[in-house]
Amino acid sequence: MSGDFVISLAQQGIYTILMVTGPLLILALVVGLLVSIFQATTQIQEQTLAFIPKIVAVLVGLVFFGPWMLTRMVEFAANIFQNLNQFVG
Repeated sequence: MSGDFVISLAQQGIYTILMVTGPLLILALVVGLLVSIFQATTQIQEQTLAFIPKIVAVLVGLVFFGPWMLTRMVEFAANIFQNLNQFVG
């Protein structure tokens, strides 16, 4: 197993992680921004107010994006298992 192969495998893994977690992170970012704008306009300075909408948004996003995320992870794992003979040797 060459160094280029290991770097390529790590690159594919990082890309898969970013693709799987990206939608949920963007969703949490947008909801957090909206809550902070709401807090600034109403002058409510409660620190815990942002957590509940973020948690709900991420759970809804997980229900919506979950099948796609699972498909991406299974494809990556299947690709690794199918090419297992290249890793050992």
